[in-house]
Amino acid sequence: MHTLLVEDNDRMAHALGTALAVRGHTVRRVSRAQDALRHAGEAEFVLLDLGLPDLDGLELLRRLRPLCAAPLIVVTARCEEHDIVGGLRAGADDYVVKPFRMAELMARIDSVRRRTSPAPGAPGTAPSAPGESAAGRPGPVRAGDTVIDLAARTVTVAGAPVRLTRREFDVLAYLAARPGEAHSRAEILYRLWGDALRAASRSLDVHVAGIRTKTGRPHLVRTVHRFGYQLGPGTGGEPAAGDAQEPPAALGPAHR
Repeated sequence: MHTLLVEDNDRMAHALGTALAVRGHTVRRVSRAQDALRHAGEAEFVLLDLGLPDLDGLELLRRLRPLCAAPLIVVTARCEEHDIVGGLRAGADDYVVKPFRMAELMARIDSVRRRTSPAPGAPGTAPSAPGESAAGRPGPVRAGDTVIDLAARTVTVAGAPVRLTRREFDVLAYLAARPGEAHSRAEILYRLWGDALRAASRSLDVHVAGIRTKTGRPHLVRTVHRFGYQLGPGTGGEPAAGDAQEPPAALGPAHR
């Protein structure tokens, strides 16, 4: 696997590059945002530090996503909630705060790889739409004026395309594949992340909030109180009391 390592600290870059090489990665290390943009198309995986000399890392992440669909983990010293939420909303697949244990980072890389390239029927694979086999091509799912095309991985609202991050679409597609069912947080996290223990984190809530905001349809994802989420009708103005986003709790180590 070809990994793009965006890290301006030589010592950290050496440690990460060595650990990745031992695990079979070929590593291209760059220290500037402009070089990351130049080589983004080659990457099969990206590790991104946010403290770069020529451009803020979150802005680089926003510019990278249209150029590079590869799985991406932010690895940074920034531990404030707004940075973590901003990184996830901008398209990061995970967010790791320095200092970190190298073994944990490698495990997170493996987890993201499993989720983004899952084997059929394995954790990380959304179920087929009702009436479709795993090998079939599920048709679009409609919720009010929202159309979720599970096969093309596109979303339109009132005929206009809506751009979601990969993880936001994964969550929405999982709910849309079984529109009549409520899904627990642990189930969603296990099926999409391969790790039900992340249920203590609020990262799932961040992606649900992103879906609601970007579609402009607060009812599209319905909160099932103290349980999880369900695909909603997709219409209406303000969310009902049960659909309101719960206030975020302090982000613990499981989230970071």
